[in-house]
Amino acid sequence: MGSTLCNFHSEIFVPRVCPPYPYLAIVTTAESYKDTVNLPKTDFSMRANAVKREPELQQFWADTKIYETLATENPGEPFVLHDGPPYANGALHIGHALNKILKDTINKYQVLQGRKVRYIPGWDCHGLPIELKVLQSMKSSERQALTPLELRQKARAWALKQVEQQREGFKRYGVWGDWDQPYLTLLPEYEAEQIGVFGQMVLKGYIYRGMKSVHWSPSSRTALAEAELEYPDGHVSQSIYAAFPLVGISESAEFVLAPYLDTLGVAIWTTTPWTIPANLAVAVNPDLTYAVVEVKGEVEPKIGFSHLLVAKDLIDRLTQVFEVELVEKATISGKDLEYCTYRHPLFDRESPVVIGGDYVTTESGTGLVHTAPGHGQDDFRVGQQYGLPVLCPVDEGGYMTAEAGPFEGLNVLKDANDAVIAALTEAASLLKREPYEHRYPYDWRTKKPTIFRATEQWFASVEGFRDQAMEAIGQVQWIPAQGQNRITAMVGDRSDWCISRQRTWGVPIPAFYDEETGEVLMNEETIAHIQAIFREQGSDTWWEMEVADLLPEAYRNNGRSYRRGMDTMDVWFDSGSSWAAVAQQRDGLQYPVDMYLEGSDQHRGWFQSSLLTSVASNNCAPYKIVLTHGFALDENGRKMSKSLGNVVDPKVVIEGGNNKKQEPPYGADVLRLWVSSVDYSSDVPLGKNILKQMADVYRKIRNTARFLLGNLYDFDPAKDAVSYAEMPELDRYMLHRITEVFAEVTDAFETYQFFRFFQTIQNFCVVDLSNFYLDIAKDRLYISSENALRRRSCQTVIAVAIENLARAIAPVLSHMAEDIWQFIPYDTPYQSVFQAGWVKMEEQWVQPELVEPWSKIRTIRDEVNKVLEKARADKAIGSSLAAKVLLHVADADTRKWLESLNSSSLAGNGVDELRYFLLTSQVELIDNPERVAEMKYHSVSATLAIGVADADGVKCDRCWNHSTHVGTIEAHPLLCERCVKALDHQF
Repeated sequence: MGSTLCNFHSEIFVPRVCPPYPYLAIVTTAESYKDTVNLPKTDFSMRANAVKREPELQQFWADTKIYETLATENPGEPFVLHDGPPYANGALHIGHALNKILKDTINKYQVLQGRKVRYIPGWDCHGLPIELKVLQSMKSSERQALTPLELRQKARAWALKQVEQQREGFKRYGVWGDWDQPYLTLLPEYEAEQIGVFGQMVLKGYIYRGMKSVHWSPSSRTALAEAELEYPDGHVSQSIYAAFPLVGISESAEFVLAPYLDTLGVAIWTTTPWTIPANLAVAVNPDLTYAVVEVKGEVEPKIGFSHLLVAKDLIDRLTQVFEVELVEKATISGKDLEYCTYRHPLFDRESPVVIGGDYVTTESGTGLVHTAPGHGQDDFRVGQQYGLPVLCPVDEGGYMTAEAGPFEGLNVLKDANDAVIAALTEAASLLKREPYEHRYPYDWRTKKPTIFRATEQWFASVEGFRDQAMEAIGQVQWIPAQGQNRITAMVGDRSDWCISRQRTWGVPIPAFYDEETGEVLMNEETIAHIQAIFREQGSDTWWEMEVADLLPEAYRNNGRSYRRGMDTMDVWFDSGSSWAAVAQQRDGLQYPVDMYLEGSDQHRGWFQSSLLTSVASNNCAPYKIVLTHGFALDENGRKMSKSLGNVVDPKVVIEGGNNKKQEPPYGADVLRLWVSSVDYSSDVPLGKNILKQMADVYRKIRNTARFLLGNLYDFDPAKDAVSYAEMPELDRYMLHRITEVFAEVTDAFETYQFFRFFQTIQNFCVVDLSNFYLDIAKDRLYISSENALRRRSCQTVIAVAIENLARAIAPVLSHMAEDIWQFIPYDTPYQSVFQAGWVKMEEQWVQPELVEPWSKIRTIRDEVNKVLEKARADKAIGSSLAAKVLLHVADADTRKWLESLNSSSLAGNGVDELRYFLLTSQVELIDNPERVAEMKYHSVSATLAIGVADADGVKCDRCWNHSTHVGTIEAHPLLCERCVKALDHQF
């Protein structure tokens, strides 16, 4: 790995691989030359001390208003990354850190590119979880006496408290933004703009109220949108096969079914037995073939049928399920079964066989689908086509109502299934009962199962503007690209969006109902009136004011009496309106914005709700680019959970845990470095080992920076910089390499591939600088006279390297970059690294022709180091400077070029010489590789032969090079010819 660049000042420097350098040794003879060596000097600490230093740097940014100034005064076009609002509930977790640091990295890169970047952080403040937190903190008697206004006031206070806690956490990550003026969905000005978006959709005919079967959470007692559902693994339902007696035959089916009418049962399958009391139809697929089968043998439990109607393709499978022989007697097409009738086994009613959609398949069940319009979306749609009533004998808490007859009072998710199955068994209708594991929707907040339940709700008709939405999706850049496929499928399959909730803590849907007729009053005039009230006083007024005051003047005395609606809006409509409430309203922003950036789950959440509201209102997407990231997992690829004990708390990462040895304080920059290191497009691992690796990389970058700074203590670019034309070739090669490195870093940021930044910067600091250029440079930096060209040229390159390193790492390692900038020992025109702008390269530095020859030298150097290391390990030599390298290169052109670099005199530039590249006192180029093969320490290949021998001459007391001139110079008998000239300011 080469030498570790650290621990200078007056300490003895002992590199990890290479030997102690002579120019850092303390001379123990009578005459000491240590004061003549240019040792590095800097107050830039080797240790980051991030817990103390990072807040100091953040305070510096705040005091000097760096972000605020650049956000308004940068010369470039605005760049708007619109913040997706985290929920104002609970402590920050590692997912929050991943998200906010990614956003900050992008924003700071754009700042450095000279663009005006205003980042408005936001919070989603309404909704059930906050409402539940408030209710759970109260006694039962207090909850019963709670008024809607009191609940809202308590919920608001809770949300604001959470916002404050989360805000401080985000700021500690080093994230820049308008933290004193965030957007909150509970602010009156936000609520007013949300009502405005709703109003536009109303006036365009996209909002309607209707009875539909929707996702309903009994645990939350409210309707839910698709985005509020999750599908945990391992859900098991009690599935049943049952048969309903056929009692009427359609004209088209009479010829086939008439012989079996008295003994024929329509076989169905369901995973929700509790919905059987609400059954009003059985759906078939018109394109399937159905069969009448005779049941041979005894079925347990006993059934009242000798024949069943099932899909022909399922006969063999159902034979195994029912464990009896099923003998095919007749077949009939699905379309011919339409309008046959059957009798409900538990209730005195007859219902039809209907034609269903493509959801009726032979993948499971019987090929005939039990249909309850009050408890399923497909069921509801088919029921509407056939004019069936919407029977929904279940209340908001999931309990059966009086319409369920003998099942009244039973809970559909607890005891109703067993009771219905028992009743079907008694009616000789049950064919089979078996557990069935499948995907089932759960309320993402309460973590409890949901049901389908038909209720009157408010909907946004996505169908009305779906084509425009699909077109808008195609005009957005999706990163990664598969995000487009994901949201396209979700929007393409969506017909409507249930936007009403039956809760108190939210923005009310501004609907009035005629007390006499129930007719809805909601038009341009009433919505504008409510919007103005909310803008001035907030949405609490919906509960505070009299209905007459909430109505425009024209409706107060028109002979009708109105009541206000009690539904609130889906929180996804809240956050989905943020483009209107923030991007269109705040100074320095623009709409559509440049970027939305959130987790991949937001394709069905915020990305989609924002798209739908924006397209419905303005026929365009609210964003130009959408970037999505995965979720944080532990190092074994498992989801983080408290029960597994594998949670990584970002606060503990930064500040350290109770046991600082087990959980050391790494600071925010190590966390930020981790974010840059991962492929965020997939789920990303994090744990103690990964954090330790990140800390090691962080230290390497910091130590490299410290070495660079330490060797600039007496350098002023204004008067000491060496012109490009005067530079040794090694320095010109290094400048070219710098252009390659920072071009790669720039492209990594431009394409949002931050892991390429991480890899490139790490490689640059360790391989290009520490192990190669700076390893070679120490000799001329320390041993040369102060103003020697060989030293000043190196310092010129170092100054370019440190300034651009600081600029390049600033989007990610913001604190380290600023710390570096503050310790640059010469004056710069910029107070902060962020004012300095992005990396600055000169065209003349780009010299690709230097790459091939210097790549050869680096390869030779690596191979020589391997042989030297063997000799050192055996203690044959103490330092590489105690060695002479014998080198044979097979390629004649390369050998000739190397000969030009192998002067032993001081006539050259003191840089472009093999002995300096290889850190040995002498290099001898030989014609015959056999000479090397006889040496103890050697390496021979088809292209290269290397041998290591003792260096000629005596060790110089000042530079530790071995020279035949040591002892021959009367004034300085302990020194070599180089050091004598250096003391005379000639080298």
